[in-house]
Amino acid sequence: MLVKLDQLADRLAELNELLTQENLASDMDNYRKLTREHAELGPLVALYGAFRDAEADITTAHEMLSDPDMKDFAQEEITAAKTRMEHIEADLQTMLLPKDPNDERNLFLEIRAGTGGDESALFAGDLLRMYTRYAERNRWQVEMVSESASDVGGYKEVIVRLIGNGAYSRMKFESGGHRVQRVPTTETQGRIHTSACTVAVMPEVDEVSDVDINPSDLRIDTYRASGAGGQHINKTDSAVRITHLPTGIVVECQDDRSQHKNKASALKVLAARIKDAQVREQQSKEAATRKSLIGSGDRSERIRTYNFPQGRMTDHRINLTLYKLDFIMDGDLGDLTGALAAEHQADLLAALGDES
Repeated sequence: MLVKLDQLADRLAELNELLTQENLASDMDNYRKLTREHAELGPLVALYGAFRDAEADITTAHEMLSDPDMKDFAQEEITAAKTRMEHIEADLQTMLLPKDPNDERNLFLEIRAGTGGDESALFAGDLLRMYTRYAERNRWQVEMVSESASDVGGYKEVIVRLIGNGAYSRMKFESGGHRVQRVPTTETQGRIHTSACTVAVMPEVDEVSDVDINPSDLRIDTYRASGAGGQHINKTDSAVRITHLPTGIVVECQDDRSQHKNKASALKVLAARIKDAQVREQQSKEAATRKSLIGSGDRSERIRTYNFPQGRMTDHRINLTLYKLDFIMDGDLGDLTGALAAEHQADLLAALGDES
């Protein structure tokens, strides 16, 4: 581990040198890449510096052990420095865990109504509000990309873009089946119904060109948009549907009056879906050898239940139950996302231990 940390310290010094070069300003893509790497390495190398300082303190204290007047003080220094090193080493091990390269990216959030008919569509709307409120708490931007509203309210399908630092790192464990148990507003007998929605969280790619999409593999259809938007949106073929023939992935976008902008938005979502499918396939292979399924991206998996009569939310992957459903539905997801991230980190540490 120490050899690797020495190499990372050297790399940080190299980055400091590169970021001072004047010609770097003309290459913004490379500049962003280098500054991102610098921001990741800085805290790690600083912690490694504290580890080396503790080592030096022990060396100095050992030199004082031969002096009878300084022996007790030196022994206390050695004990304190060793304790610091143990804590720092644990932190360094955590920081050296494999990083998800998508953690700092923006994301596309897709919510689809599933079993349960109208109630499922209403719950899709509730989930969208929950995530929107969570985004507001984190000061992220929320952009509507595409929506298919239900006749009774809510959504058959809705896609939004969340923009903010670390957005994907906090949202990536939300993918999967979300089940709700409650009495629908249309229920006259007071019976509890169960319905479900599917949530997909997909990191945004830097550029559509980053994903290998052959134009000949695309079928692009334009059609007249429906729903709200005034006369103009209904008089022009501004809506766009893109089908990726090899995978069968279909993306529709009609929220903008411009066909060009709708096509650009649809291509971004398509690229994110294709990239997401590739990542999920890899994660599923890795998860097959682990106990935890967090981050496996299995959309068929029921990950969470929202029980309104009992006011509780249960995440089935980590057996976490919180009796604060009203707060959760209002976007208070900190306890939940923190617990999921901690479990994922423990899973990575366990896998690292197995490999070593």
